[in-house]
Parts: sequence; C-alpha cells; structure tokens
Amino acid sequence: MKPSHDIHARIFQKLLDVIPDLMAIEESGKSKVKGYMDLNLDILHHRPDRLIIALSHYYKHPSGDMIADLDMELVIYPLQEKAEAIAYQDCWGHRSAYGEDEATVDTTAKRELNKFLNQWLTNLIHQGHSIKAEASTKS
Repeated sequence: MKPSHDIHARIFQKLLDVIPDLMAIEESGKSKVKGYMDLNLDILHHRPDRLIIALSHYYKHPSGDMIADLDMELVIYPLQEKAEAIAYQDCWGHRSAYGEDEATVDTTAKRELNKFLNQWLTNLIHQGHSIKAEASTKS
C-alpha cells in the first residue's frame, strides 16, 4: 500500500470506496442516496494504464434545465494506485490543474483541487454513495 501521506494514493483508495468496480464500469453510473444529491459517473477515456472520469452532482434549475454543481474530472492510474483531480467546474466557473498542452501545471490549482477532491470523497463515503458496475447499464 502507498504511504498514507500521499494524497494521490488516498484519493485512489477513497474512489474505490465510492466506486468499488471502478475499472469494470465502461460508460456511466449513478448513486442515489435519500436526502442527498445523486452522484453521477461518466467514463471519458479508458485504457488499462489510465482512466479519465467525471464525477458530478446536478440540480434542477427553475427553468427545468439540469445544472452541474459540481463537476470534476479525474485521472486514475490503476497500476500505480493513484488518482488526481484535473478539472473542476460549478455554476460559478471552471478551474484546471493543467494547461491545454497538459505539460503546463498550475501547482496551486492542482494542490487545491486535490485537497477539495479528497474531502468531497470523504463526504460521499459518509453519505453512503456507491456506484457498482451493474449500475452502468441502468438509466
């Protein structure tokens, strides 16, 4: 197991608590817990060495539109048992840890996004959210 001080390893372990079948889900999934916003999972890119996902909550605007609040993109490295936040958006704006070329790193954004993700995953675990592989086939 990775050192407990490594936030990327902690994020990976917490993701497995929320999405135990993470590497088996092929397209999308959802967790519904009474009293909390649904948690949505979308698989954006899947390779054996790297998985990019989006986790989000949505709320219904009075107009009827569904608004993402919040929506995070994460990259998971299953062979290293690490994961990290790469982008965040909510109704107030968007923030990215990496530039368009993926070589430019905003270290402050990266640190803050991973700190937020780590806490959000803790909250999701306490709320009882869980997305299983079989959930990916349900609407």
